[in-house]
Amino acid sequence: MKMENERLCVEISESGAEVTRIFDKEKGNDVLWDADPAYWKRHSPVLFPNVGKTWHNTVQIGGVQYPTSQHGFARDCQFKCICEKEGTASFLLTSSEETKEVYPFDFELVITYTLKENTLRVEWEVRNPGEEEMCFTIGGHPAFRFARKDEKKTDYLLRFPGKESLEYILIDPAEAAADPEKVYTLPLENECCRLTEELFVNDALIFDHGQIEEVVICRKDGTPYVRMECEGFPNFGIWSVKDAPFVCLEPWMGRCDDVGFAGELSEKPNVNKVKPGGEFRKGYTVIVE
Repeated sequence: MKMENERLCVEISESGAEVTRIFDKEKGNDVLWDADPAYWKRHSPVLFPNVGKTWHNTVQIGGVQYPTSQHGFARDCQFKCICEKEGTASFLLTSSEETKEVYPFDFELVITYTLKENTLRVEWEVRNPGEEEMCFTIGGHPAFRFARKDEKKTDYLLRFPGKESLEYILIDPAEAAADPEKVYTLPLENECCRLTEELFVNDALIFDHGQIEEVVICRKDGTPYVRMECEGFPNFGIWSVKDAPFVCLEPWMGRCDDVGFAGELSEKPNVNKVKPGGEFRKGYTVIVE
């Protein structure tokens, strides 16, 4: 389906409830990655019921081990459009016998997109219609392409308003899990760091402890290109592929497992919990400058 106004055109697929296009009419360029499989075959997947990988690709729930896939199954599921009106669209995914084979909870996941002027608001609602408390992590993974085909990472900066430096951790490549024992500093100059290929040589940069509530992709002269506002997210990822002309800004409510985590899902740091009959709401905003 398509939503548009005088400034932006936004296209959304019922497959994964994924935004597949953000076109800036004023500037005449696509802002969202086009899913070229030569680099990465997705645009902006919704990560649910797990962000990243779990330890050894399993999760323990109620003493039972369930298999998991990276970033969960929602991104590969068919959602149903339940609301479509001017400037707003909502998509629903509900639990099924198939989802319960890997995630035993009853759930209703509603993704709502609201377009207003140069802003796209993304909101998640997770409802628990079941009889037991449900646990999950959820996140966004939008990839923002560079404005011109000839541009590279070095033509852009990331600006973190109000920050002098940030701390991040990395994925241990041998374990495919986060290593929280090794903490690195991302120095900033005038709130900015330069995008480079070297920045992502060890996969995604993972920022914990709610450090990032706003980040701006800027051209190297400092001109803002795309802004993300994500207040109250405990975790955030920044990622790209070698030589790819895009960067992913990923607000997460919870993240991948740490190396060696073998506890219950309910014990996982920053896991979200919804009691029977309850609901969880969270969202972030993309502003095309």
